Amino acid sequence: MAVRTDNRLQELPPVPVRCRRCAAEVLVRKSSWQQTSIQWNAQATARCPQRRQAAELNTHGGGVFLACSDLRDSIDEAVNSGTVRIVDEASDAPDGASRS
Repeated sequence: MAVRTDNRLQELPPVPVRCRRCAAEVLVRKSSWQQTSIQWNAQATARCPQRRQAAELNTHGGGVFLACSDLRDSIDEAVNSGTVRIVDEASDAPDGASRS
């Protein structure tokens, strides 16, 4: 049985988004309005005050950081401006054009 190649990231790869508060830059891909994938790097992690605060509050080490509200707002702005496209909407649009 042949293994199907996963080429979803080639069709609509993650794009850089810079946080309007701390200027941390991450890679973002939205599969739908409800699902957002964020790829943090070391520099962005170090810049984000909400991530630092969560790490300071985490006395156990290795805790889960769920979200940064400032970055979420920046991502929403990027979606509204068309910088970040939503995969579900991009694939539904004729000729690959995004819907407004």
